[in-house]
Amino acid sequence: MRFTYCPHCGSKLTKKEIGDEGLVPFCEPCKMPLFDMFSTCIICAVTNECGEVALLKQGDISNTRYVCVSGYMKIGESAEESATREIEEEIGQKVDKLHFVRSYPYEKKEMLMLGFHAMVKKADLVLSKEVDDAEWVPFAEALSKIREGSIAWQLVKEVIEKESAK
Repeated sequence: MRFTYCPHCGSKLTKKEIGDEGLVPFCEPCKMPLFDMFSTCIICAVTNECGEVALLKQGDISNTRYVCVSGYMKIGESAEESATREIEEEIGQKVDKLHFVRSYPYEKKEMLMLGFHAMVKKADLVLSKEVDDAEWVPFAEALSKIREGSIAWQLVKEVIEKESAK
């Protein structure tokens, strides 16, 4: 989100030199800089003990390619709590272990995606209303079902490589 007007008082912002940040939108009445903002989201490669990853289809994202469990963080949640909640909500799996992998800036949608590897015991996937389809996919087939180069593809690739090296 890029501010033009102050969300506190409604004044039109000006540009002001702020330290090393350069010119930043600034509210003179509030004496406050208003830096560009982004949404913080989680994305999870959910794997099981059988060498499979849970991949989803969600029509609002893609009708042809699979994606990973993902979602927005709620105010007051840690990234780990968000990841665990989204996994339970979207595919009905209970997380045994959760490891942070890395962050992925997603400029197109003004998001910062926090990538996790979640390990679960294999169970039937129970889908939320947000998910059109989901399946357990063997590691060897997973990357071909995800759009190459996407954040989901990068995360799954890294998780598979680490798991295969064990």
